[in-house]
Amino acid sequence: MIDTHCHLTFPDFNARVPEVLARAASAGVTGCITISTTTVDCLEALRIAESHDRVWSTAGVHPLYSDKGPHQWASLATCIADERCVAWGELGLDNHYDRPPRDVQHAVLAEQLAFIRSVDARSPRRKPIVLHCREAFADLIPILKREGFEGSRFVFHCFTGGPADMRALLDFGAMVSFTGVLTYRNAAEVQEAARLAPPDRVMIETDAPFLSPEPVRSVRPCEPAFAAHTLAKLAAIRGEPVEKMLERVVENTARFFGVR
Repeated sequence: MIDTHCHLTFPDFNARVPEVLARAASAGVTGCITISTTTVDCLEALRIAESHDRVWSTAGVHPLYSDKGPHQWASLATCIADERCVAWGELGLDNHYDRPPRDVQHAVLAEQLAFIRSVDARSPRRKPIVLHCREAFADLIPILKREGFEGSRFVFHCFTGGPADMRALLDFGAMVSFTGVLTYRNAAEVQEAARLAPPDRVMIETDAPFLSPEPVRSVRPCEPAFAAHTLAKLAAIRGEPVEKMLERVVENTARFFGVR
């Protein structure tokens, strides 16, 4: 399987990427998508992807970094044109924290979506988009609809909502991705919501270096190798064999990101 969302550019992995990838491969996690958070970070993510077999990257500005401008949108264009960069993002809204201010997040989101549309207009392929949506489903989905984006182009990464949030993103037509949060004892609502997702709409990630799953929750940093634990929990919650869940996740990842 592939860890569809990790952050190999973060300091936790400085000079350790080869050993982290080797441990992941030994655990059956044979590839990773390292996710961008800024217009500087995206260039480093692409460099890592180009330096390691079976690593891919994305290009986008995370809402919690929206106040770290000026944003060099041309850097995103440089990255997204490369075949090793498989998606935009992560981008979106975060209502959990007071900062960056909501108006800054919304302004950067609008500018970023407009930039993606401008690239789409002169590109033969519209790449998928990774969303960060924390306590913001009611705000973010209407914006994406109003801007004319197809729901099937998005994945809501690190789902931490409840059944109502899951229904909203499914009605929108998007994919959903689960982290180690799914394995936590206090995540009953997330687990209930996970049962609602159709089998062709789910993917697995770590969000490493964050959110180590049970039974390695005390291990820091989280690593891509730990994705296998979240996969096993998702299969158990849904009452499916792990092998069948694995097959579905692999197929969904291949269809959405174009990687296998």
